[in-house]
Order: sequence, then C-alpha cells, then structure tokens
Amino acid sequence: MPVTLHKAMRYSMMAGGKRIRPILCIASCEAVGGKIKNVLPVACALEMVHTYSLIHDDLPAMDNDDFRRGRPTSHKVFGEAAAILAGDALLTEAFGIMTDFNLRKTVRADAILDVIGDLARASGSFGMVGGQVVDMESEGVEIDLPTLEYLHTRKTGALILASVRGGAKIGEGADEEIEALTRYGECLGLAFQIADDILDIEGDQDEIGKDVGSDLEKKKATYPSIVGMAASRERASELIDMAIDSLKGFDQKAEPLREIAKYVVERRS
Repeated sequence: MPVTLHKAMRYSMMAGGKRIRPILCIASCEAVGGKIKNVLPVACALEMVHTYSLIHDDLPAMDNDDFRRGRPTSHKVFGEAAAILAGDALLTEAFGIMTDFNLRKTVRADAILDVIGDLARASGSFGMVGGQVVDMESEGVEIDLPTLEYLHTRKTGALILASVRGGAKIGEGADEEIEALTRYGECLGLAFQIADDILDIEGDQDEIGKDVGSDLEKKKATYPSIVGMAASRERASELIDMAIDSLKGFDQKAEPLREIAKYVVERRS
C-alpha cells in the first residue's frame, strides 16, 4: 500500500523511453575508470527525476498531452491527482535511493553529498523547474535567442549535465576530467533539446511515442521558430562537434559518450 500510487509510479517508470540520462551517468563513470555497480543508484535516481518531470509536464495545467512513450499519459490512466502524487513520490524516492547505506560502503560520503546537491540544483528553480516556468511564460510570446537558450539549458540541459557530472564524481574522476565532461554535458544538453524541437515538427508520432506538432499548436518558443530549421540543424551539429572534441583527453573508455553524442542529432525518437 498504497497500491494505486505505486502502480502509477511503475506505469510511467517502466514505460520504456531512451534512458539517456542514466546511460550518460553510467558512461561518464566508466570514462573516468569508475565501477558501474557504484553509480547505479544515481543512474536510477536520475531516471526517477526525469520521469516525474514528464508526468507533471503532461498534465492539463501544463502541456496537456495525451501520449508519452507510446502509451496514454499518467493522468489519462490514473487521473490528475494520482499523477501529481506519483510524480511527487518519484522525485522524493530519487533522493532516498542516493542515500542508500550500500552505496556509502563503496563511495566516499562527500562525493555522494556533492552529487545530491548537483541533482537538487539541476531539478529545482535554477534548473529544470525554472526552465519549465520560462517555457510556459514564453508560449505565444516573442523571445530572443539568449532567452531560448536559457530555457533549453535549464529545462532539458540541466539534468543531462547533472547526469554526466554525477557519473564522473561517483567514479572519482580527476578535476580536469570532470571539467572536460562538464563541457561535454553542457553542449550535449542544448543539442538534445534542439533535436527535440526539430522532431516535434518532422518526427513521426509512432516513432517518438508522444504527440507531434504540439509545440507549434501551443505557440511554444523553439529553435526552428526563432532561427529556422536549417540554422537549428547547423547549431545542433556544431554543439555535438564541440561535445566530442571535449573528450579528446579520454581513451576508448569514453567511446560510449562519443557515440551518444552522435546519436543525439541522428535519432528519430
């Protein structure tokens, strides 16, 4: 108990999706020579936070979407109140997982505390939640490119950056490695959202698993709406090149990170 709440939490968590944030966390940990078993709790916590944000984004008070990850959104299945509480519970449980006693046996407590702080900032008013507010306030309003980049780097980029940095810190990476991976995460996060903006226009609903064209319908600020499709593609490619270049000091252990960067601009979902 409560059965309905846990059913709603599992419904969204187990609905599939790319799992890009936990994968980035694991890959970043590997890149600095860390052990996967040590970073798994943080990787799971990141996906919980991301899933909570999707549940809330889909609500009628925000994006009012009917589909997510190829199935009806949480509020369509369980009702709005249960969806809100499922999101709340996932967010809270994420921080509980990162304080698990077994993790503290293998990872320094100060490193865990640092990662928890990073995730809190990336999730809150200076990160994902703040970006969502600016996103809603920008609907139907003309904004400039710096404001759009602020929105994208908070709403999407902040959690992606926290994923990359979290993996490196749990893997006990050196300061210069964390600095390089920070540049990687910053570039990747913005490129990821630009690619999302493009997919909302050109994507296929069956492939991407959510409503297509909703950004245009809601008059949301996007890269294509401000700079055009060609410039959006060019900017995304430029950011990916910068992300990959930031990994030049890493050996083959960072190859998954390089491949993920290429995937971001090539993906169809």
